[in-house]
Amino acid sequence: MPFVLTPLPYAKNALEPVISERTMSFHYDKHHRGYVDKLNKLTATTPFALAALEDVIVRTWSKPDHTKIFNNAAQVWNHDFFWRSMTPGGGHAALGGTLQKRIETDFGSYESFEESFIAGAVDHFGSGYAWLVEEAGRLSIVATQDAIPPIVLGLRPLLACDLWEHAYYLDHQNDREKFVRGFLDKLANWSYAQEQLSAKHAAPPSQHPEARL
Repeated sequence: MPFVLTPLPYAKNALEPVISERTMSFHYDKHHRGYVDKLNKLTATTPFALAALEDVIVRTWSKPDHTKIFNNAAQVWNHDFFWRSMTPGGGHAALGGTLQKRIETDFGSYESFEESFIAGAVDHFGSGYAWLVEEAGRLSIVATQDAIPPIVLGLRPLLACDLWEHAYYLDHQNDREKFVRGFLDKLANWSYAQEQLSAKHAAPPSQHPEARL
């Protein structure tokens, strides 16, 4: 059974004006689909073809002979997480409950969190992701390079913002800060982040959950 392109949880124009339908069409239909297709080709004749997506990522991490498989598997996982980290009508106004209290405790205030998240995203060199994560019972912000997901670093991801240029360049050109502010102000899916905080395993549903390497 091949890995599949997970359907978007909303229409391609639902995140406008922060992310346009044109950007979503390229990002989802070209980039995300491309990672899924490449992963299937790379794993077709290997035991990884029957593994859960998270297993593929963990077992190929830091293995030079499996770098291509890791990169494509991680990007499939990262994109599944990124799409669910956003929702129409999301953003700061939708934050509340336990997660808001945790953010205020660990960062001092929502405003401090926001500026730290934006600074971490803007200062990150090259491609990657900005994440809100939990580690040892405390929330923090990390930026990972290229395809690296927090799950291989022992971190629980709660929210992700894609920093690859194809995520924002058609809409915001080189203004990454404007894109990240828009993400936090209007799109951040705090309900999903709360689910990840509360869940035993903070990850999108496994593909091929019945199989393990």
